[in-house]
Amino acid sequence: MDGDVISVDLPMIFKLRGGRKVILLPDGTQGNPAPMATIDNTMIKAIARAFRWQKLLENGTYGCLEEIARAEKIGGSFVSRVVRLALLAPDIVEAILAGKQPASLTLKELMLPFPVEWAGQRVRFGVEARR
Repeated sequence: MDGDVISVDLPMIFKLRGGRKVILLPDGTQGNPAPMATIDNTMIKAIARAFRWQKLLENGTYGCLEEIARAEKIGGSFVSRVVRLALLAPDIVEAILAGKQPASLTLKELMLPFPVEWAGQRVRFGVEARR
């Protein structure tokens, strides 16, 4: 055995989740069998913006999303995609704030069109309904 080399290939991907690197296995699960809560500050910031912008629309501070975009000096398309996050089911928002969202759920995934009904959101994002 002196000088023999043993090579082991482990298929895995390193991804950033909430500013931390995690190992994703080929099936999409995290490499740690009992993943700790991973708070994704980017997702939390986007959700906070969505609720803030929703409130600004409701109280009449701004009349449309384009006004918000001009005031924030960002694109109207981005504002419209982010403000939809205010429609997320409360338990999905709570899971994200607590860092208990599925490892596969990313901001990129949240920014894609999703169902308005909460049951459809839970299925789409892989979040179990609270009982």
